[in-house]
Amino acid sequence: MLKPLRQGLPPLDPAAVSDAASCALPARYEAVGEARRFTRGTLDRWDVGDRFDDIALVVSELVTNALRHALPADAVGAEHAPSVRLHLMRWTGRLVCAVRDPSHETPTPRDSDDFSAESGRGLFLVDSFADSWGWHPLAGTLDGKVVWAMFRLGTTG
Repeated sequence: MLKPLRQGLPPLDPAAVSDAASCALPARYEAVGEARRFTRGTLDRWDVGDRFDDIALVVSELVTNALRHALPADAVGAEHAPSVRLHLMRWTGRLVCAVRDPSHETPTPRDSDDFSAESGRGLFLVDSFADSWGWHPLAGTLDGKVVWAMFRLGTTG
């Protein structure tokens, strides 16, 4: 159903970004709630309309995946652990959520037919609720990768 996507974000003119916001999230599981609150506040200001619930769910999944799978096991909760970063960017008609983490591992869905399992469904949910998603490694002085999800937006009120 899903194939790992080692690709960058589809071409979007950076000059056409209407809004952008980002926040650093600490390496603790409470950061998922912080990411949801940040997303809610940002999307309320941007008036994204009927996609809010889909976007909030995907942000939660992307941040959870970064904390569970992209940080060393002993890093979560540690005082000087690497953080993840959430970016929200809006173009006319599109919104991108991107989560940056320090790992170079390919994000792949778990091989499981058990959709009632408590874990392993994150990327299936991202694929189901976002219009597209993917990931790409970071270059230059930044280390790790970015996992992104894109949403088409209707006209806002």
